[in-house]
Amino acid sequence: MKEAPRTEPTFIRIARDGPLLWITIDRPEVRNALHPPAHRELAAAFDAYEADDSLRVAILTASGDKAFCAGSDIKWRAQTNTDEYPPSGYAGLTHRLDNRKPVIAAVNGLALGGGAEIVLACDLAYAAEHAEFSLPEPRVGLAALGGGGLQRLARFLPLKQAMDLVLTGRRISAREAQEMHLINAVVPSAELMAHVRAVALTICENAPLALECSKQVMLKSLAAPDLAAALAMRFAAAERMLASDDAIEGQKAFVEKRAPVWQYR
Repeated sequence: MKEAPRTEPTFIRIARDGPLLWITIDRPEVRNALHPPAHRELAAAFDAYEADDSLRVAILTASGDKAFCAGSDIKWRAQTNTDEYPPSGYAGLTHRLDNRKPVIAAVNGLALGGGAEIVLACDLAYAAEHAEFSLPEPRVGLAALGGGGLQRLARFLPLKQAMDLVLTGRRISAREAQEMHLINAVVPSAELMAHVRAVALTICENAPLALECSKQVMLKSLAAPDLAAALAMRFAAAERMLASDDAIEGQKAFVEKRAPVWQYR
């Protein structure tokens, strides 16, 4: 069930907006559910984002206002009873553990199953008021394995809260998702994209190497057994940041009371 290679994406849309990259899942006829060709296109988009230093923040959203992503396209999966993801994981994102640049989810509708796993894999997430979230895989005889949803929930939430979501498969509102700290904020639907864009541009005011360092330190520290071990770790991104021209430029700009000019070096 593999399609011939394409030069332009068919199942997603990509748009540059200055230092921002908008990646839009574009399968509204199936509530933006993902199938193998869509996974591959998303993986290619995130590969290109990582490789392009002129792009500072990626924003992942979806077509329409009903669904962000309803998870896997079950009609496709039912034909083989297997999953087919790129090495970078579900949506080309969930296993991209060395992603050095920020990715923001703009959740404009239902985020179910794999869609919720995508949200969990993003660095920041903002949801429209009508958005809902769930991990309903047990209802179709499966579990949230493909995108690391079970592993992330067990780390992000108190265990009984995580078990509640996983074992019941129930949907939660955007407000409840915010209360659980699964997303950063709930935004009026009409304001969602503008709000996320403003957040992304605020991030772009900061030094890119400092952001890369901050992400690496926080995420890799999670693997340390305790705080003392985390404090003793060395981080390549931190060493690169401290030795950079941008570190000098940032301090110089502060003293001179002007905006810094980041060179990403």
